[in-house]
Amino acid sequence: MIQVSILGASGYVGGELMRLIAGHPELEVAVAFGASAAGRPVAELCPHLSLAYPELRFAAWDPALLAESDLILAALPHGETQRLADDLLAPGVPLVDLGADFRLDSGADYERWYGEAHARPELIGSFVYGLPEFTRGEIAGSKRVAAPGCYPTAASLALRPLIAAGAIEPKGIIVDAASGVSGAGRAASGGTHYCSVEGNMRAYGLLNHRHTAEIEMMIGGEVLFTPHLVPMSRGILATCYARATRPSDPLAILREAYAGERFVLVGEAPPETKWAAGSNAAFVTARFDERTGMVVAIAAIDNLGKGAAGQMIQCANLMLGLDEGAGLSNMGIFP
Repeated sequence: MIQVSILGASGYVGGELMRLIAGHPELEVAVAFGASAAGRPVAELCPHLSLAYPELRFAAWDPALLAESDLILAALPHGETQRLADDLLAPGVPLVDLGADFRLDSGADYERWYGEAHARPELIGSFVYGLPEFTRGEIAGSKRVAAPGCYPTAASLALRPLIAAGAIEPKGIIVDAASGVSGAGRAASGGTHYCSVEGNMRAYGLLNHRHTAEIEMMIGGEVLFTPHLVPMSRGILATCYARATRPSDPLAILREAYAGERFVLVGEAPPETKWAAGSNAAFVTARFDERTGMVVAIAAIDNLGKGAAGQMIQCANLMLGLDEGAGLSNMGIFP
């Protein structure tokens, strides 16, 4: 079995990684690093994983424990992977990083959007952006992958084929996207506890949300991005608006772009987040409006699945030469 070390294992994404690995035919969790839960049994913090990991405990950070790893999955806050870069790269095994540290094109871009200097800008070019539907070949040939954020994944799946086909103007694109509360992480805050979220919907990160840079980088366009927090546990729905360059059938463009993709379904029906819950699936649709000359494109994913842990496993499968879909489901859990 391929031995996997997980950093940030005590968070929501870390828990999802362990759930997916438990059902993977080739992967096995060797070390689950979780600073805030070090020493505690996985089954205590994550009872849903009790049968899969009855004896495993979260470990305090110790780079020596990486020595036997065949794969490293990092689900840490931004800034942490670059700080630990030497230790994580020393074993020379495939690394999939979900943090923002190595997603953007340069240290200057990172500093602009994250408000701090990048500690290891010389390493940025050695990481491949990990959205398999667009960078599959590069991922398969790399040992260092930066997995996308959840919002950029949804927006890119909806928009990139339309820009590539010349069906929409690359400037003036609007992305309104709503996320479940798990996207904010396990640690509670005043804006994410039950009394704040229940029965409420709010926009945040107006004009300068950090994921704007990723979306623009990936689709090759100019975006006004507004994220929203909605009272559900998991899921992202991205509704995107763009000026059409000509009358076209954007649904046909998306169908052609994703023909044969096992995790992307293009359909007539407006997608819903529940369809993707618990899976690595993405559901997309699009329409051209003759009256306004606009195109609307919509994508729904699970922010912890295709938007995080599922995408990391998909990338790892490619890097390791395994079946790309190993351990992953393209079917959501309903209701």
